[in-house]
Amino acid sequence: LTVLNAGRRYLKAEDLSGKVFVTSGLGGMSGAQAKAAVIAGCVGIIAEVDEAALLKRHKQGWLMEISDNLDHCIARLREARKNKIALSLGYHGNVVDLWERLVYELDKTGELLVDLGSDQTSCHNPFNGGYYPVQLGFEEAKQLLSTDPGKFRTLVQESLRRHVAAINKLADKGMFFWDYGNAFLLEAQRAGADVEKKGANKTEFRYPSYVQHIMG
Repeated sequence: LTVLNAGRRYLKAEDLSGKVFVTSGLGGMSGAQAKAAVIAGCVGIIAEVDEAALLKRHKQGWLMEISDNLDHCIARLREARKNKIALSLGYHGNVVDLWERLVYELDKTGELLVDLGSDQTSCHNPFNGGYYPVQLGFEEAKQLLSTDPGKFRTLVQESLRRHVAAINKLADKGMFFWDYGNAFLLEAQRAGADVEKKGANKTEFRYPSYVQHIMG
């Protein structure tokens, strides 16, 4: 319902075939995102750093494909988008790398490859394993979290700034991004990322919350 209503509200589209939804998280509550994309008929690319979560969703049949190669992910995205095939593709890697690759494709070709975007990392708990920084691999980040939580926190905030910078570039070209109620925008703001709504008070963000704007 969230993905369908986002399409209705932001794309003015009842039919999401050929539309691309990019997000992250295939763990607990976020695990249904891959299934939602296919039910809605769109192309869903979902990033997940934890291979165990990816394999679990794939085994359940909620996730159609898995890849750790961004070149392959972009090629599959283009193919499914062109042919209007419903697809859920799990990218085994950090979502920041995925967003930055989409910016690279936009800069290189002028083509916006994503229509809808969100995030379901556990940003209510970003410094204790809910969000993994793009600068490190999953196992390396877990080790740093236990040995130097202060450094881990610094890297998470730096990663959040990069995360938002990439989303902002794509949103400026017409991609619609929303907050999934996971404190992503709040923690990004605390990290110094550019998420405030221009001309509004500091409690207002430039991107909407799904509770008010989509489900409401």
